[in-house]
Order: sequence, then structure tokens, then C-alpha cells
Amino acid sequence: MASNPRTGRPYRRLVADLRRRGDPCWLCGHSIPPGLDARHPLSFTLDHVVPLSRGGSLLDPANARSAHRRCNSAKGNRTESRPPTRASRRW
Repeated sequence: MASNPRTGRPYRRLVADLRRRGDPCWLCGHSIPPGLDARHPLSFTLDHVVPLSRGGSLLDPANARSAHRRCNSAKGNRTESRPPTRASRRW
């Protein structure tokens, strides 16, 4: 059985480097507060510019960005830099 590459030392090192840099969320531009619980919507997550499901590299630092959990989830596996906004119900 193959091991999960996201639990390996190189992946953890990449995440630690991004956290240490303290970059803002690349999707919304707001800062990411340190020390939040991992389940909090504004907590840090690693986002891949080119999603892994679309052929992006897992460990390439050029493909990794800091993002809020909420922003990363809204982006999904799209390659646009900003998630689409919802249309209002009023036309």
C-alpha cells in the first residue's frame, strides 16, 4: 500500500515555510491570523495554483500559496485566481 505524500517530511517543510513567511491569503488578500484552530474558516491552508487534479505539482514551491480555509474551499479545483462571485437574486 502506497503512503500518502502529504504526510511526508518534504510536504510538511513546504507548509512550515509558507506559514513562517506570513503571506496574506492569495485569493482574498486579507491576512491569515496565526494560531487559529485548523477547522476555523480563516485558518491557514496550503493552496495549489494549478490543482493536483489538473496536473499541478505537489511539492513545487512555485505552485504553493497561502490561503484561508474558506477561500481555498470556495476555489475548489478551478485554476482562476478568484472564485466566482454569486449573482444576486434581484435582476
